[in-house]
Amino acid sequence: MTTSGLAAKGLPTDQLATERYSPYRLFSAERWAEFRADTPLTLSAEEIRRLRSLGDPVDLEEVKRIYLSLSRLLSAHVEASQLLFRQRRDFLNVSDAVKTPFIIGVAGSVAVGKSTTARVLKELLARWPSSPKVDLVTTDGFLYRNEVLRRENLMERKGFPDSYDVGALLRFLSGIKSGQRNVQAPVYSHLTYDVVPGQFVTIDRPDILVFEGLNVLQPRELPKDGNFVPFVSDFFDFSIYIDADEDLNREWYISRFMRLRETAFRNPDSFFHRYSHLSDNAARAIAEGLWTNINLKNLRENIKPTRPRADLILRKGPNHLVEEVGLRKL
Repeated sequence: MTTSGLAAKGLPTDQLATERYSPYRLFSAERWAEFRADTPLTLSAEEIRRLRSLGDPVDLEEVKRIYLSLSRLLSAHVEASQLLFRQRRDFLNVSDAVKTPFIIGVAGSVAVGKSTTARVLKELLARWPSSPKVDLVTTDGFLYRNEVLRRENLMERKGFPDSYDVGALLRFLSGIKSGQRNVQAPVYSHLTYDVVPGQFVTIDRPDILVFEGLNVLQPRELPKDGNFVPFVSDFFDFSIYIDADEDLNREWYISRFMRLRETAFRNPDSFFHRYSHLSDNAARAIAEGLWTNINLKNLRENIKPTRPRADLILRKGPNHLVEEVGLRKL
């Protein structure tokens, strides 16, 4: 495509020259919205308000612009996966093969809107005419308990790859992908900021699983002897990265912290209750420190480097809404 043709798609001029060599096709949000075709809007404004996270402005218009086209694309991928399953079953001449769930990974920074995206997608996918069974699991439950993190001096690395029980993560995804029944995932409480002892969510052979977390696209260190080392993303059929400039992520994180200080942090059971009585300036300083010393460091070292591994990138602008979509070329 010529530069003038790319410009007609509404792409920023500094990206026109690079798309030719990129593994992604880039679309403005307006161009992406056209791919919705006849996909029906099956969510109400009230349902979207219930699904979105604190401070996330996703509304009906954003669902129409971005998520209906994405739902249509994912529908095509799921159908292709099911066709390939049937063809492979015939090729192997087996009749007892179990169709495994289509797993969608959702990655990105703290406060960028992963949870909202994952929840909206789950609801849209579950309302396809075929009424597939769709489940959503986050990686938070696979964090080590706080007592373990304190013992290992990892509390300030919570959310970094080494703060997760990778073995449990891989066992869970392996169980899902192999078609096991009633696979359990630990439950995490954002109120107590810890895994809830003895509580699990049971996932029983869904058609689609949305798996959301900071580092779900993170590769592990490769072995020098060539032994097989599975990555979490090896189990994904499609992956999405939610992207934004670092300054915007910082702004959204601090804004959310300050709002939580007036709401959830007021609960005496909250891990962050001690921050609810601070002055505005003191609370903002705490939020700035948490962002700079933990979340920004994790973003730069572990999260952002995984962006090129995604099948689709949703890039957000200052208003927290998607401005550009990058779809990996086939």
